[in-house]
Order: sequence, then C-alpha cells, then structure tokens
Amino acid sequence: MRNLRLDICYDGTKYRGWQRLNGTDNTIQGKIEAALSRILDETIEISGSGRTDAGVHARGQVANFHCESQMPAQEILVNLRRYLPEDIGIYSCREVSPRFHARLNAKEKTYLYRIWNSDAPCVFERRFVAVFPEKLDVDAMACAAEHLCGEHDFSAFCGNPKFKKSTVRFVRSIVIERHSDGQLWILVTGNGFLHSMVRILVGTLIEVGRGTRSADSVPLLFGARRAEAGFLAPAQGLCLQEVFY
Repeated sequence: MRNLRLDICYDGTKYRGWQRLNGTDNTIQGKIEAALSRILDETIEISGSGRTDAGVHARGQVANFHCESQMPAQEILVNLRRYLPEDIGIYSCREVSPRFHARLNAKEKTYLYRIWNSDAPCVFERRFVAVFPEKLDVDAMACAAEHLCGEHDFSAFCGNPKFKKSTVRFVRSIVIERHSDGQLWILVTGNGFLHSMVRILVGTLIEVGRGTRSADSVPLLFGARRAEAGFLAPAQGLCLQEVFY
C-alpha cells in the first residue's frame, strides 16, 4: 500500500470547513476525497494536518492518503488539478514513507490572522480579512501577546465546551505586524491548537487593543472558563500558513 502526501491551499469562504461531514459534500476533505476516489477508482480517505473551521483558509495545509493504485504521483496531481474546483489547489503530490502521517507527525503550525484596520473600503480583500476600522493599540496587543506565549492551560481559548482532553498547549510565538495599507497581521506559531483557539486568541488581543481589557490581565485567563476570554474573531481573517515536520 502506497502512502502519498498532498500539499494543499484553499479559499475556505464557501465551505463548511476541512472535515468531512455527513449529509453534505461541501467540505475541503470531502471534495479532495471524492476527486481522488474518482481518479484512482478506489475509496480514498485522507488525513489532514488539522481541521480548519468553516470560512477559514489555508496556504499550507498538508494531508496524506493510502492507495493500491500504481498511478504515478505526477499523474495524480495533474488529474486532481483537473477535477477539483478552482478554490482548492494542490501544490504537490509525492510518495512518502509508510510511517508518515500528516497530523501525528506535525511538530508545529503557523496561522496568520489578517485585520483590516482602516476605514478605507475593503472591496478586494474582504473574503480574507476581518474588518476592525477603529484605532487599536498595537503596543498593548504586543505586550498581551508576550503573556500568551509559552506552555499554558488554554481552556478559556477552546471553542468546544465538551472537550475532555488536556487543554495545555505550547505557543512558541505571536508576532504582530502593521502594514502600510493599514492591515495588522498576527502570526501565531505553536505545537497544536484547540478548536477555534487562534480566533479566540485574536479576539482577546483585539479587546486589549481597544482598551476594554488590559494586557496585564491576560495571564489570569489560563485555566479559566471560556466566557472569561475574548470574543471569537471572524473566520475569514484566518489562514493556515505552514505546517512543520
């Protein structure tokens, strides 16, 4: 049985997220599995590095799948590009070790959250940024971001109230960049993320930027209840940038 790796990008605007769902074919995983099953004439299931929510994008998603077919990887790639919709792209398809698993072998991931921090019209970027035109204190946000780095109990930043496993995660870095067009970029790198964790981290940082929450109060959120952390930032601003192995 062969094991193949896919490097994937997608515009998640119209999809119900990465994960295959019963009763709908409108997921990224579902679209790719359907295309592969058609191309290889066998039932294919893929494993992604992680699940992205409805409306979230990816530049660097990784997945792997097993198949009996001996079709060359390059031919599989050509066919995938033919059958997939234009908002799902495959950078590469290549054979990898039988032991490679896109999720289990991932060591870290980087997510990018883009904020349109300007009152100028946001016509061409509107599907890929979250609009917050009010003035934000970036220095205070950076101070809060420092508190969020390290290994902590991020239970307050988990969007799944029924999550029963450990909520301890390690965030290596949170970098906030202001760009000349008024955009704020928040790059978050860590060893794993809870459901909606990055979006809640961003919502908390925006509250600090607005002055409705102090940077020094952020450490009090570790191990706290979900209601104590910030709001859930809109999905369209988030993009899975890179997975590290």
